Amino acid sequence: MGSAQQLHLGVALDGAGQHPAAWRVSDVRPAALFTAAHYLAHAKLAEAASLDFVTLDDTLALQPGGEEVVRGRLDALLTFAALAPVTNGIGLVPTVTTTHTEPFHISTAVASLDFASRGRAGVLAVPSRTEAEVAHFGRRTLPSEVDAEAENAEVVDVIARLWDSWEDGAIIRDEPTGRFIDREKLHYVDFEGRFFSIKGPSITPRPPQGHPVVAVYGDSPYAHGADVVLIDEIRGARERFPDAKLLAGLSIVLAETEQTAIDRRRALEARAPFPPGLSFTGTPADLATELPRIAASGGLDGFHLRPAVLPDDLALFTTETVPALQAAGVFRQTYTGTTLRDHLGLGVAANQYAEA
Repeated sequence: MGSAQQLHLGVALDGAGQHPAAWRVSDVRPAALFTAAHYLAHAKLAEAASLDFVTLDDTLALQPGGEEVVRGRLDALLTFAALAPVTNGIGLVPTVTTTHTEPFHISTAVASLDFASRGRAGVLAVPSRTEAEVAHFGRRTLPSEVDAEAENAEVVDVIARLWDSWEDGAIIRDEPTGRFIDREKLHYVDFEGRFFSIKGPSITPRPPQGHPVVAVYGDSPYAHGADVVLIDEIRGARERFPDAKLLAGLSIVLAETEQTAIDRRRALEARAPFPPGLSFTGTPADLATELPRIAASGGLDGFHLRPAVLPDDLALFTTETVPALQAAGVFRQTYTGTTLRDHLGLGVAANQYAEA
């Protein structure tokens, strides 16, 4: 009899929780949402449970809505840069908007996060599709959805090339000869694509992981090539993305009894509709039973969890659901590696410019 499938688990640390009314019921004060300490506290909960990674949403425009929703946010990548030196195991995967950000800047910023976190960085590459974001920059018109997704895929390609433009042994620090860098191990990217022309090499040495983990959302026809694909629709996803780590987004509303969880959800829905997508409402123990079943039936590698309210649902998940998953043999007891690629079982990233 084979061993049970090992799940991969990431968690979203967005604001006061995924539900629009979370800020009205959470113990977290609104001012805390604009501090690194807020995100550090929740990242520490995830790290204590040995979760694979945390994510933080970001866009280049204010969140839509009126007075009843949280508006305003910190820059996701800079926030996780603050968390990097004071965390030890958890992967850090900020959202970066690719449509208005140069691939060169994305590659160096994410590489820097990888250095700061000692190999635990990733990036959730997301295109922009709103007029509001276009208006903040004024350099282009709004791309079509297909073009925005195609450009996102090109960015993913280019940033990997820039990470590879330094070989791992490029820094030699040869004091007698005065050679700090082996110039033979720096490479021009010389990329000519539909959206970008990139010379290279990068100004930042190759990151500790070689390639920090790249994630995308699976609603794109150009999502191939990423390490992790986050999906909301399970049916047919494995056939579309046979080689990626496939994680389903799942909103969670938890309580010690099923009725209490239902009451919590109803109280939230009385204030605002629940966001669309997969969701679970029930006890932490029942969720521990459901996750392996859903993963097996859908060919999933794991889940990207979206706590409805922070810290409530995250705390119940990490302290009760995770131990039940560990007892069932479907989730790690502790971190067995040091990098995010280790956590996800992605292996060593080959350098496309280095000689065999």
